[in-house]
Amino acid sequence: MLFLIKLGIRPAKCYRAFITPPYTRKEYIKGVPGSKITKFTMGNPHGNFDALYKLVVQEGGQIRHNALEAARNAAHKILADSLTEDGFDLRLTRYPHHVIRENKMMAFAGADRLQDGMRLSFGKPAGLAVRLRSGQSILEVRANSASDEVVKRALRLAGKKLPLLTTIEKQNAQRGLRL
Repeated sequence: MLFLIKLGIRPAKCYRAFITPPYTRKEYIKGVPGSKITKFTMGNPHGNFDALYKLVVQEGGQIRHNALEAARNAAHKILADSLTEDGFDLRLTRYPHHVIRENKMMAFAGADRLQDGMRLSFGKPAGLAVRLRSGQSILEVRANSASDEVVKRALRLAGKKLPLLTTIEKQNAQRGLRL
């Protein structure tokens, strides 16, 4: 009797680097999983705010869709609890297009008779990811300057959910000037 054990997802370090070319042509890929990101815009998109805060990546790499969703949830929770829904505008600026492939390996007794190792190891679709270069922003928050500490705390927590190093930039929302 064959027992397959469903393991969790692999750690982010397995997908952080650009190893393969982009794999985005979904019309040729069967069984692409859907994105876990539920919303890209939260808060009050029509509000009049005077400051723009960006969560910017310091190094290039890939971020999976479940990490983006975790960062968005963490930032939204802090902002909604402290500023209410009308006090900010949170946007996720990148969409996960790159399809991540995985060569599943079985790890139990007798598995050597059931798998081929690295022979024909193109892999099956396992998730989606965003490919970023250094200096690109992931999250943007528009808010008033009076709520500076709350927004920075929310973006700092969101940055901890991501596998790449991030910084927070503050700009003037009216003219796009850095403060």
